[in-house]
Formats: sequence, structure tokens, C-alpha cells
Amino acid sequence: MKALCWHGTGDIRCETVPDPTIEDARDVIIKVTSCAICGSDLHLYGGFVPGMKSGDVMGHETMGEVVAVGPGAAHKLKVGDRVVVPFVMSCGECRQCKWENYSLCERSNPNGALQIPQIGYQTAGLFGYSHTYGGFAGGQAEYLRVPYADVGPIKVPDGLTDDQVLFLSDIFPTGYMAAENANIQRGDTVLVFGCGPVGQFAIRSAFMLGAERVIAVDRVPERLALAAQSGAETLDYTAGELQDRIRSMTGGLGPDSVIEAVGLESHGEGGGIAGMVETLQTKLTSTERPYAFQQAVLACRPGGTISLPGVFIANVTTPMGAFVGKGLTLKSGQTHVQKYLKPLMQKIVDGEIDPSFLITHKIGLEDGPDAYKMFQEKKDGCIKVVINPFA
Repeated sequence: MKALCWHGTGDIRCETVPDPTIEDARDVIIKVTSCAICGSDLHLYGGFVPGMKSGDVMGHETMGEVVAVGPGAAHKLKVGDRVVVPFVMSCGECRQCKWENYSLCERSNPNGALQIPQIGYQTAGLFGYSHTYGGFAGGQAEYLRVPYADVGPIKVPDGLTDDQVLFLSDIFPTGYMAAENANIQRGDTVLVFGCGPVGQFAIRSAFMLGAERVIAVDRVPERLALAAQSGAETLDYTAGELQDRIRSMTGGLGPDSVIEAVGLESHGEGGGIAGMVETLQTKLTSTERPYAFQQAVLACRPGGTISLPGVFIANVTTPMGAFVGKGLTLKSGQTHVQKYLKPLMQKIVDGEIDPSFLITHKIGLEDGPDAYKMFQEKKDGCIKVVINPFA
């Protein structure tokens, strides 16, 4: 089969690799009808994530048609079912899964011991996201093996297109959980750093959860325009002292919560404490650039909440004096996708949201390497790339 494979920093290739096979009773194989390039794939593309090996198949936003079923998944799925596959693998049986903390599954990552020196304990396996997270092949391919298929995939109701449901695999639940973690009360003002795909879903989710105002921060005109179409007020962080403008827009009070949807590759104009911290961080490491997180800490009102769906790999410097002094709450984590699949699918069925609003580019697998470069460089108005392997 054809697949997009990692061969080093900035080196993605469309290659022929072996077809996947059933390896465990709970596996299924799907024919991939749609997949997507995620912002967190760019961390792999940029060489920031340890544990990648040459030839690893990329991708964790995937859906398709079931073509083979292991006996342990036959009670849930059959050949011909259309399914969306969560990027997180979960056994459904460990204590974390029973607590609905699916991204913290204690069993699904066979390489969990590799995580312990870095984060202290193992967490769930992920599709296409390094050998530290299990070494599982990703879904930017013609076919995908899906472990724990009796727990993960959700069937797609008749009448819904791939474009409407594909993002249930990651970014829609990620944006929604980020908004949920922000402790939004009806009438609140929410600030969102980053208007990429997760940020866009966080904006819409914040409104769904009762926010009166959402202020969206970015520098890319197309992203800011899309945020405005969702009802957000927008700020270009390069157009003047950011914290002054945030205070001005909130009557000097600050937003009730802040969603930081950028993560380790953020960068900015600096300024104040955050600018000094960013300069120091750049001297210490070339990977983590926590400008958005630092600005989020400064921006949030006293007693407020910061929600952090943005991905970090190593250590970052934090304006801890501001964090403690203001009594802030921080909530973070990989998305517990399985927890959100049914309720968010229902929102799509009910017409409350059509996630296809995000798509700007559709390509075949052969165009994948160029699309990675375009997405990273934010060219051609690129916000979200969807790949149709058999188109």
C-alpha cells in the first residue's frame, strides 16, 4: 500500500509499505477513505518529538471502511462499517479507562517504559506518533490496523459525509475538551491563543458551552478571518503590546479563562516578563518556545483557569510568580477522545456544528510531502489539509 513515511526533519515521503494485517483478536483493518494532517504532526515534521524512526508511517486523524475484523471485535464491528478512529488507543479495562481518562490508558502502549524517564508513568498508545507512544503505524495511508477496535472506533450514521465526521478522530474533541477544561460559565469571556484547527474548534466549543465573548489571538490573516466567522473578536499579536490590548478589550479585568492551543512551537513579539523568559528559553533549548503559554498566564484574570491542549515535549519556563500570585488553575492533557465521540457526533447529526468548515485543501497521498511543507509555512491560506488516499 501507499503511505506517508517519516525519514527525518522536514523529510516526508510517499512510499510503498507492507499492508497491515490482523495481529490481535481485538484488531480491525480499515480502508482509509479520509485522513488529515494535524498540527501536532508538524512537531514530528520539525524533528521535535523523540522516538521516531526512518520509515515510520505518519498520521493519527483517520476514518474509513472496515475490511477485516478480528474475533475479539466482531461483536462491535463488521466488514463494511464506516468508522472514525480516535487517535488515542484505549483498552477499556484498566482503571484509567474506567475513569474515562482514555488518553492515560495503562495498557495500550507496549513501549510505555520509554515514557517513564520523561514523564514518570506510561500513558496510552497513539497512532503514528513515535515509538515512545507505541510505535504504531499511522493512518496517512491506504489501509490502517486499528488495535482495541472494540473500544475505539465509532460508526458513522447514514447520511453524513467523511468531511463532516473526520475531525472526530482528534481536533474536534480536542477543542471541545479544551473548552470544557476552561471551566466556562454562562456569560464568560474566553481568550484563545492560536487559531489553528484546535483553536478553531475551541472557539466554537466555548460558545456551545455558554461563553458570551471569545477573543482569538493569532497572526495569520486567514486564521483570524475564520475565527471571526465563528463569532470571535480577533487580535493580531504582532500589532502592538498584546497584554495592554487584552486588558483594554476586557475593561481592565482580563478574560475569565484562557485556552492555549499552540504548544511548543509558539513564537511571538515578546514584551514584559514573557519576553525576557522567552529569550532565556531560546538560549537554553532550541525546541520548546512557550511564548503563548507565558502570555496566557499573564493574560488570565486572577482566579481564572488556563486550559492547555497545546503539545509540549520537554521542560519550559513559566512566569510562576504570576501564576501563583493570581491563584490560577491549570488543566491540560491529551484528549480522552472516546469520552466525547457520541455526544459530539450527535451535535453533528443535529446540525449544531458542521466540522467541514475547517477544510481548506484536499489532496491525494502523493501530494502529502508538499502539503506538509505548505501547512508548516502557512502558505496558500492553508488551515486544514484532508487526504483522500483512493481519490
